Amino acid sequence: MTVAIRDIRVVCTAPEGINLVVVKVETTEPGLYGLGCATFAYRHLAVKLVVEEYLKPLLVGQNVENVEQLWHLMHHNGYWRNGPIENNAISGVDMALWDLKGKMATMPVYSLLGGKVREGVPIYRHADGRDTQEIIANIEKYRAQGIRHIRVQCGGYGGGGFGPATATAPEGSPPGVYLDGKTYMRDTLKLFEDLRSHFGFDVDFCHDVHERLHPRDGIIFAEELERFKLFFLEEAIPLERHEYLRELRAKVSTPIAQGELFNHPYEWRNIIAEGLIDFIRVHLSQAGGITPTRKLQILAENFGVRTAWHGPGDMSPLAHAANIHLDVASQNFGLQEWSGTEPPNFVIQELKGPREALLDVFPGLPEFRNGYVYPNALPGLGVDLNEAEAAKYPCENTVTTWTQTRLPDGTLQTP
Repeated sequence: MTVAIRDIRVVCTAPEGINLVVVKVETTEPGLYGLGCATFAYRHLAVKLVVEEYLKPLLVGQNVENVEQLWHLMHHNGYWRNGPIENNAISGVDMALWDLKGKMATMPVYSLLGGKVREGVPIYRHADGRDTQEIIANIEKYRAQGIRHIRVQCGGYGGGGFGPATATAPEGSPPGVYLDGKTYMRDTLKLFEDLRSHFGFDVDFCHDVHERLHPRDGIIFAEELERFKLFFLEEAIPLERHEYLRELRAKVSTPIAQGELFNHPYEWRNIIAEGLIDFIRVHLSQAGGITPTRKLQILAENFGVRTAWHGPGDMSPLAHAANIHLDVASQNFGLQEWSGTEPPNFVIQELKGPREALLDVFPGLPEFRNGYVYPNALPGLGVDLNEAEAAKYPCENTVTTWTQTRLPDGTLQTP
């Protein structure tokens, strides 16, 4: 008997103050449903509208087993293709269909992808701070948890936070995140000198430029970081200026990670095929879900590029679980960013306080133990949604400030 899509609903919730978007695909089989992540935290209402007003009428009545066909149907139906709103909407349904397929087969998603090639997934965490001593203390906390790869930043991306115009800006300049690239580079180089002096080379460090430098400065910065032997340097070149990746590759041996903003295959296809990056950083829901990301992983494997999927706080536990399922089933896995889904006795640095609310809303999270994250063996993605708990934490539709990044003269730049 064919199991068909009966209804598609969107649940928006913010148990940690970050807008999360969950898609629930309900079927003609009583009690059988799938869950997926469609989180675009800064445009969550637009994604919700696309799912409910466009994808739901398109998909109700369709056979839930035809994941590949339904992905292409959603992708092609709007005529204009790709983009974060459409891709996240598609992702929510796509992940839910994979979740359903696993439940119907009584197998975890990683088994549907060919089974495990590793038991646990090594992760990296973010250590930030106001000064070197605070960063060192945060690194030590992570090392005590068995974490061997740590991304370090001093004062956030580019070294700045949202506030009034600085003294360098013209009179009347608006507030924003004012960044001085030269100061950021000097401070970061000094930070790594101090960290290597303190820890030696026993810790693998990463750093994220977050596109906040001109490409030429990004290349100079990467050259100066060479002596610190980073595990990888992320987003040193802005998305729109990938022609500079060839020069970056020619001048540095530091592994290059790129791609958390990608949402179109042409943004990753050529740089993978030309060997211009070492780690692909795509955000699973931004790319359109498990279906296209699995294909990307296989493409990368053919060219010796490893995966390091984006895993920030503005991603629901369903997407974190999907990352982990892909990781344990991928031969070319490299490292996984982890924003933390530990039990309540762990205090998370990025978000102040424990995560009881997240655990209440999303039971079945992947488990962190001694430096590794493990998927559970439940069918599908293994994560459920408590809608009664989710309703306690409504999303907010506010103006995003952290993306309002500006040069010292007040000119907007990419965040």
